[in-house]
Amino acid sequence: MYQTTYHRPTSLAEAARLFSEAGDAAYVSGGHTLIPAMKLRLSAAANLIDLRHVGELKGISVTADEVAIGAGMTHAEVAGAAEVKGAIPALAGLAGSIGDAQVRHLGTIGGSVANNDPAADYPSAVLALAGTVETDRRAIAADDYFVGLYETALEEGEIVTRVRFRVPEAAGYAKFRNPASRYPMAGVFVARHGDGSVRVAVTGAGNSGVFRAAEMERALAADFSADALKGIALDPADMMGDIHGSAEYRAHLVTVMARRAVQNLGQALAFV
Repeated sequence: MYQTTYHRPTSLAEAARLFSEAGDAAYVSGGHTLIPAMKLRLSAAANLIDLRHVGELKGISVTADEVAIGAGMTHAEVAGAAEVKGAIPALAGLAGSIGDAQVRHLGTIGGSVANNDPAADYPSAVLALAGTVETDRRAIAADDYFVGLYETALEEGEIVTRVRFRVPEAAGYAKFRNPASRYPMAGVFVARHGDGSVRVAVTGAGNSGVFRAAEMERALAADFSADALKGIALDPADMMGDIHGSAEYRAHLVTVMARRAVQNLGQALAFV
């Protein structure tokens, strides 16, 4: 790596001030996207502003309609929270399926959503659960937030403070993991909402990052069962292809994972 200056603010105001004053700065929380990128010299921030000690980014609150999770909450904290398990068990299960124990105790939901890594788990839940990403400046609906690979609607210096999820009638998540990295090669979060709508979000497979599968949503809105997805095939031209799997293989995985997500509502299943 190369020389960087580490900053440890304890408030949002201090973090924002450091960002504006330091120059060539980047926020870091769990660091599971940024730090590897720095090691590979794909990123070269001269100032790292660590958000892990900002108390304003902590906490979980639940109402009848919504689960709100502070951006600084770790995957392990989300997975173990009784409030999340009770309101959206598939979301707690997703958090508990991320990486390994070391990753889950350091990585945060805010870091995952802010970086929008194409193989991250949380973006699929944010999209499928009609979530809202709150920042220190505004609130952004999920459909407007995710822009492309590693791209979001966040502006320069904007900090994700909280993520709100709509409580669904039913939801499930299933993913096929790369056995080495444990990142999903295809992950699908399915949610049926009280207004009768169904949202299906796919991560790990698309050329443009996380996306909604419209044909699957229409089929499940008419018949919320795994059988409704029979015969639906995604276009491989829209899928990612690499040394771990071809575009055709990922297109097939998406359909398989979507069916398994519906078959196992209330859970998050991980396959290798």
